[in-house]
Amino acid sequence: MQFKNITANKTKAIALVAHDNMKKNLIKWSQQYQDKLAAHKLFATGTTGTLLSKETGLKINSLISGPLGGDQQIGALITEQKIDMLIFFWDPLEAQPHDPDVKALLRLAAVWNIPVACNQASADFLINSTLFDNAYQKSVPDYDQYIADRT
Repeated sequence: MQFKNITANKTKAIALVAHDNMKKNLIKWSQQYQDKLAAHKLFATGTTGTLLSKETGLKINSLISGPLGGDQQIGALITEQKIDMLIFFWDPLEAQPHDPDVKALLRLAAVWNIPVACNQASADFLINSTLFDNAYQKSVPDYDQYIADRT
């Protein structure tokens, strides 16, 4: 696979996702960083998006519920390079009926080289990074070259 360098914009598109037992934690975290998050474009799966919008006043682009395909919608946005970062407060102690979707989402985040936080500590590190509010260079798969090589 070949790669190309692209620039991630100063204003990020951030996906916010939380399993049921972690929604309160993500809301609290989002309230703590409300001013920083407000400067970016926010996406969330169904219930999480509704709760975040209600509890924080942040403008959230809500997709459908994770188990109903919201995780896959975020995954599709990642492949289209429309998501720059994933904050996913997942519950490691409870089995989820849509675990394959969650695994696929995390795999896509790795393939497309976007930062991922799976807990509050890693989310704190990401949002407090000097790169959070600045443009930066990153490497992504070059599928244009891949397709051209196949024809």
